[in-house]
Amino acid sequence: MKRDVAIISSGMSKFGKREGKGLIDLYLEAIEEVIQSTKLERIDALIAASMSPGRYENIMGPANILAGLLGIEEGTVMRVENTSGSGGAAIFVGYQLVSSGRSDFALVIGGEKMTHLSTEENTSIIAGLVHEYERKLGITLPSYAALLARAYMNEFNAPQEALASVAVKNHLHGSMNPKAHFQKRITIEDYFNSKVVSDPLRVMDYTPISDGAAAILLTPKDIALSYTSKPIIIKGVAGATDTLVVHERDDFLNLKAVEISSKKALKESGLDLKNIDLIELHDMATILEIVELESMGFYKRGEAWKAEMNGENRYDGDLPVNTSGGLKAKGHPIGATGVAQAYEISMQMWKRAGERQAKREVNHALSMSMGGFGNNAYTVIYEKGW
Repeated sequence: MKRDVAIISSGMSKFGKREGKGLIDLYLEAIEEVIQSTKLERIDALIAASMSPGRYENIMGPANILAGLLGIEEGTVMRVENTSGSGGAAIFVGYQLVSSGRSDFALVIGGEKMTHLSTEENTSIIAGLVHEYERKLGITLPSYAALLARAYMNEFNAPQEALASVAVKNHLHGSMNPKAHFQKRITIEDYFNSKVVSDPLRVMDYTPISDGAAAILLTPKDIALSYTSKPIIIKGVAGATDTLVVHERDDFLNLKAVEISSKKALKESGLDLKNIDLIELHDMATILEIVELESMGFYKRGEAWKAEMNGENRYDGDLPVNTSGGLKAKGHPIGATGVAQAYEISMQMWKRAGERQAKREVNHALSMSMGGFGNNAYTVIYEKGW
């Protein structure tokens, strides 16, 4: 019989340039916060997400290293890799272990150490997400985002100020998040003064290269109530894929994996879009926040940019999006991102988000972790369990 799965604790390291801290150090920083807030007796499953610890630090078994340090024996231990969606995939695995009865205490952790390498080295590693055929033609993730932005602006007559609004909003949220990589607010003028990276997108459109880790502890709901009076229930979690070769897609302006994974997760949860009070999504570039909101169905095609410009997606708006600062300001240590989204949602539901606390009551929330340029996506639906 399938069991209800609850988050009873969460933790996150500071994101940013963490000199002298390796991946394992960052993992442990996030885990320490989890353990401090829970009188935990044991961990019987450890799911560690990371994209490329071998390329970054010559670490081939981070989950095994962590298991040894935490004293986990006879447990289920594994690393999950799903490019930039590794964290979301790890939550999926942890959820399956607990819901099936194979685990009672599953620690899901995601992290990446990136900033010690040059921009060129990082670009080379991340370029591995792109299909070889397109990579040979010089395609990169930033250039995909620029192509998407130009196509969207042309199709829906959206001004570049809409992209600037996303950047300004997410930096506002990041300025109120003490664990974010960027904690400085920016203006529209700052955005337009930043240099063009791939026309029409500028430096202020893209996420930074970051170090960091985040963790959540999953248990069945009946056990969770012995540890907390405020469990957060995972009501649904689902993955979906699209073509890896982007030019083979039917509709460039719709991220099919995002659309399908959100529909599947909502169906599993028994909820629909109007029930969702807060969203954390994958804004590797500002245009992705807009297109993902439309792909999931929160806005009609060509309408999300208007919501961004009128403030609807601010922490104090009608539908808060990326209150953490998103990848844009919080940072994007690739393997950590999906789990960091769950961390932010837990902080919002427990009303521990400080200045960035959403003004509306957050009873249900959604996170979406995307692999590659929409190659696949995992969507998670959360509900207050009290």
